[in-house]
Amino acid sequence: MKGFTFHKPRSLKEALAMLKEADGKAKIMAGGTDLLGAMKDGIMQPERLINLQEIPDLANIRPDNDRLHLGALVSLHEITVHPSIQKRFGILAQAAQEVGSPQLRNMGTLGGNLCQRPRCWYYRGDFVCLKRGGDQCFAVTGQNKYHAVIEGGPCFIVHPSDTAPALLAMDASVRIAGPDGEKIAALEKFFMTPRDNVTRENILEPDQILTEIMVPLPREGSRGIYLKARERRCWDFALASVALLLNIDDGICQEIRLVLGGIAPIPFRASKAEEVLKGKPIEIELIDQACRMALSGARPLASNAYKLELTQALIKQALLTLSNK
Repeated sequence: MKGFTFHKPRSLKEALAMLKEADGKAKIMAGGTDLLGAMKDGIMQPERLINLQEIPDLANIRPDNDRLHLGALVSLHEITVHPSIQKRFGILAQAAQEVGSPQLRNMGTLGGNLCQRPRCWYYRGDFVCLKRGGDQCFAVTGQNKYHAVIEGGPCFIVHPSDTAPALLAMDASVRIAGPDGEKIAALEKFFMTPRDNVTRENILEPDQILTEIMVPLPREGSRGIYLKARERRCWDFALASVALLLNIDDGICQEIRLVLGGIAPIPFRASKAEEVLKGKPIEIELIDQACRMALSGARPLASNAYKLELTQALIKQALLTLSNK
């Protein structure tokens, strides 16, 4: 790891000024659990680290009448134990609980979990792959057990976040601060595929900071669940995950948002599966059809077709659980 200058701004204004002065040669540090690992792996070698931990407003949890406001520096552990989040936004608490280990959840932040870099072993290893400025994705013909089965290409990473599918299922939005002021973007528009830009995973520019995540209060009677399949019980990323928000009234599916993780370069909204179920009774035959439609555009690689059946099983389990079938 190369040497760097460490900065601890006391305000967002000061942090943004430091980013501007660094002219693309600085990185923002929140909990540091992913950033420091990426620096040790040689993925990035910033000249400056700008630590946001001294900016108190970025670590607030503020529920109000119609939405939940989460500072980007709120720890994942805080999310798992906060009474209002457990009661009104349970799917997010479930997802945060599935991240890493207790030590990582205490250090890691929500903003960092959304913005973490891919875990692809070619990207993290000694390979000049597409994402690191090379001319090929080694996963295409190499070891691709953990790579994308849908929306992949030209790079076949999967997005590693657990909280992102849950937040997307709840129709969250993000607040971004930059040199020209603040803007709000739907979380669904925050992530970028390799087709959009192979070197990036989200819309943040080098001089911008993710400051807040806002989650609307779910519709009365809605229920949510987050399920994750992985090889080891802790410290592991998702082979596949499912975030489901469902509202059933008088036996009819009034609202459904189904988001899949671990299978695509971004959290994947399974809109075709939603169309199968919305406005209809949740019956076993329709559940099976929705599971098939969720991955109808999949193109698995040589060693990861197992993710299709695994993901469909998680979707079916989530739908059966929330519909009480």
